[in-house]
Amino acid sequence: MPLLAYKEQRILSPQQLRKLSEHKYSCFSASLLDPLLQPWWNWLVAQTPLWLAPNLITIVGLILNIVTTLILICYSPNGVEPPPRWTCFLCALGLFVYQSLDSIDGKQARRTNTSSPLGELFDHGCDSISTIFVALSACISCQLGHYPNWLFFQCFCAIALFYCAHWQTYVSGTMRFGRIDVTEAQFSIIAIHLVSAILGPEIWLTKIPIVGVSWNYTILVFITFGYTLNIINFQKMFIEGGSGKNGSSVAGTSVLSPSIPLTLVVLPALMIAQKSPDNIFTEHASVFILAFGMVAAKITNKLVIAHMTKAEMEYLDWSLLGPALLFLNQYFNCIVPEIWLLWFTLAWGTQDLLRYCAQVCLEICQHLRIDLFRIPYSAKVSSTSSVGSQINFGVDKNGSTSHRKSKSKLH
Repeated sequence: MPLLAYKEQRILSPQQLRKLSEHKYSCFSASLLDPLLQPWWNWLVAQTPLWLAPNLITIVGLILNIVTTLILICYSPNGVEPPPRWTCFLCALGLFVYQSLDSIDGKQARRTNTSSPLGELFDHGCDSISTIFVALSACISCQLGHYPNWLFFQCFCAIALFYCAHWQTYVSGTMRFGRIDVTEAQFSIIAIHLVSAILGPEIWLTKIPIVGVSWNYTILVFITFGYTLNIINFQKMFIEGGSGKNGSSVAGTSVLSPSIPLTLVVLPALMIAQKSPDNIFTEHASVFILAFGMVAAKITNKLVIAHMTKAEMEYLDWSLLGPALLFLNQYFNCIVPEIWLLWFTLAWGTQDLLRYCAQVCLEICQHLRIDLFRIPYSAKVSSTSSVGSQINFGVDKNGSTSHRKSKSKLH
């Protein structure tokens, strides 16, 4: 029984756990905003109590981000109805808090001498979920529901590019961020929410004088430009080859192998959305994106684990059950109402993702003998935890393992 699969057998093998223990984070970032935000992040971590676990900081930010987005979705589930201005402001605030907390958890880990590979994995897992909600909230805030194809394109591009960032890491062994990347995207979306909060979401549907197109088309142009830059950087991976033997991935597998799980998510989503007799994507856009987003988050987490443990990634996964049922239902002329299966896909994918992540965290905690959300009393607090020395946490931007994401995190 798949529901009992995680209880019947362990997810990570002893060899994978050993490789995980040996994993060292490697990152290169050329972000434009990160150096400017370092003083804010350093001040914030200096105010953080030493007893507060880094992973707890991460999860609190994620929960706040999810809750504020769900409030926005409740008022505009399809991105067509203009949501109240205060919901847009809440999303801006929630994303800012998440971004800030997400940037100091690694600093807190080094500050308390509780760095471990689990922190990196936990952080990327939270980011994989946050990406779904952030992308969806931005599209709703600027009223992209009026253009369903663009809504689909923007949300699934964000999900796919996050996966591709870890695909590139799986191949090269180093996570790379360009000048316009995660931080820049997050603050651009904060700006979108603030414009909607101040001028009202309807402002995005007004026409630009002379040009004659609505303002949300300008958002599409800028976001698509950012996606294009990331795709260009991603393509360099195939030219340079992998860090493994004969240009393979870190696990010695083909550099193209991670394309299979991603294709099994994006391609069925596109086909189901286009072929649906009930216009399931247009009528239930938020549920659709969240459902397939949870499936994408699951395969992204499996890719991160494959990279950190230098193991081959499994292509098939139980989270694909929901998309498969939706696809087969359409093939047999929708013998089951599509909305029922869509909600099932969301529920199944969410529980499967949460149970998988919980089991992986449990196995790693047992192996490393650490706690997920608690700093043990025996942990030695760094002697450099004074305010003056905290200013130096994570300021190295050029590939230093003290800089996670663009702000490295090893706790």
